[in-house]
Amino acid sequence: MDHTSDPSAMRYVIDPSRLDLVEEFRASPLGVHSPELRKLLARMRWGRPEGRLVLIVLEPGRAWRLSCIPKRRGDPMPFVDDRVFTSLAEAEWHVFKLRWQETTGATLPAEVSGDL
Repeated sequence: MDHTSDPSAMRYVIDPSRLDLVEEFRASPLGVHSPELRKLLARMRWGRPEGRLVLIVLEPGRAWRLSCIPKRRGDPMPFVDDRVFTSLAEAEWHVFKLRWQETTGATLPAEVSGDL
């Protein structure tokens, strides 16, 4: 069951002490995730559209940049910074860390927040 078929996923309350879920995502950002991690990801990914972080493909399979959804549909999607990711896993991990802080208000501890 994923976020599209689990109506409780959007009401999922993220517990900032659940670093086991952070470690699970870090170990496999593109892989199969546990039901609990899928709920956490659904909650982090599917909030209000305005300002939602998204990855823009610059070169398929090779390069991505971080952007956010604009206030009005059809407006340009501004890039967040100048960083270009050459690994989708690294890009997803970076976005996860930003969403974690935004959603929980907590910064991840150094032992789980490093690069992949």
